Amino acid sequence: MDDKKNKITFLTDDKTEEKFYVLEQTKLNGVTYLLVSDTDEDEEEGDAYILKDMSAEEDEAALYEMVEDEQELNSIAKIFEELLEDIDIEI
Repeated sequence: MDDKKNKITFLTDDKTEEKFYVLEQTKLNGVTYLLVSDTDEDEEEGDAYILKDMSAEEDEAALYEMVEDEQELNSIAKIFEELLEDIDIEI
């Protein structure tokens, strides 16, 4: 597996870089969601996060924020669990 292909870097609000592995991507109602982890998919456990694309069409860079709404989080987590049969997402 090519780590550069699946690893992305985010710049936080306080200008620090966070690196994550993209496990899956899906689109629901025109909104793109990413399932990312702080560990690659070969490792058994790690922290996973669901990010929502908040970018405007004219934005130069993508703008993602963590999904915090419990109902939205549960709905998207179920979709990711179906897409990735071998992954169990605990919220």
